[in-house]
Amino acid sequence: MRAVYREGPPCGVEVEHPVRSGSLKIGTFFGIGVYVHWTFLLLLAYVAGSAILRDRGVAGAAHSIVLILAVFFCVLLHEYGHALTARRFGVATRDITLLPIGGVARLERMPREPVQELLVALAGPAVNVVIALLLLPIVLVMGALGAATQLPEPGAMPGFGMLLGQLLVINVVLVVFNMIPAFPMDGGRVLRSILAMTMPFAKATAIAAGVGQVLAGGFVILGILTGNLLLVLIALFVWIGGSAESRHAQEQAGIGAMPVHRAMLTRFRALSAQDTLDDALRALLAGSQPDFPVVDEGKTVGVLSRADLLQGLAARGPAAHIADAMRRDVVIVGEHDPLIGAMDKMRETNSPLLVVERNGVVVGLVTHENVGELLLAREAIARHGVVA
Repeated sequence: MRAVYREGPPCGVEVEHPVRSGSLKIGTFFGIGVYVHWTFLLLLAYVAGSAILRDRGVAGAAHSIVLILAVFFCVLLHEYGHALTARRFGVATRDITLLPIGGVARLERMPREPVQELLVALAGPAVNVVIALLLLPIVLVMGALGAATQLPEPGAMPGFGMLLGQLLVINVVLVVFNMIPAFPMDGGRVLRSILAMTMPFAKATAIAAGVGQVLAGGFVILGILTGNLLLVLIALFVWIGGSAESRHAQEQAGIGAMPVHRAMLTRFRALSAQDTLDDALRALLAGSQPDFPVVDEGKTVGVLSRADLLQGLAARGPAAHIADAMRRDVVIVGEHDPLIGAMDKMRETNSPLLVVERNGVVVGLVTHENVGELLLAREAIARHGVVA
């Protein structure tokens, strides 16, 4: 259960985020689209099948499915806690996607003040706390708290009280898990925002990521000692999340207020949508440029990456047109746009490059590689007391 803070695509360009790919829209609430990933159906099938194999019968399977649906409704409310709190600070949420591992709320940008990020991060777990407090008196009156952690007897019909008790326990677990001070959980953002009140954002992120990675090491050791694979997977999840947040923060600190034109490639080759994949292959082999903007009658219509080219050659052959293999979700930025925002758009759209235009004409490209090279160069120059 986490909020993804990234810039959305530029106005007029709608792209599908990789998290949302393969998802079914179930509705729009409070102006935010809600999606369910297709793998959620596999989770329901697994839960129902497991219940039947444990001799809990159809009633047990139905109980498990209802519980899972109730839990994910709580997860949805958790994500709306993030989204609606962010809205109070002028940050919109593009959509919310429910996955078997939890929920993802895509905020258009990160809240600008540490206090704002703190409140947004706390809002999700706070929703689960409220749900648990509302359920507690009901479960106590029904005398179902003790049965909340037990499985029903084989063939027995699980009671409504047991369902509410299990939902209460699960909400408490969600609060505890999400408040672990490690990225990408809410607790990692809470720790980072508190630290950022007294130190630079990049340093606060590095410390919070380091704390999370220490915890990840502990999870690995504990998982190995107890034979608990889930703890090892959580450790991997935490380690990757912390590393990604730390890199992103260092990148933001290095870029500062730099405009796109400071990092863009100006010597590049563009391909025509009517060129063949064989033409694209020749262009790829002739130089070091791995990804190409694709134009048609002077207008940028797509991007052809090395991976797109190879897939197109395998599926359609060298005589196929580039238009049949290119990505059409091209993201276009201006040369004077902030570079930080441009890089966020690249991550948000999972694009290999951004196309830089001036008055409708392609004048440059931005890739992760050349931005990384720029940051390395600035760091090397800064060691000699000069800022690039």
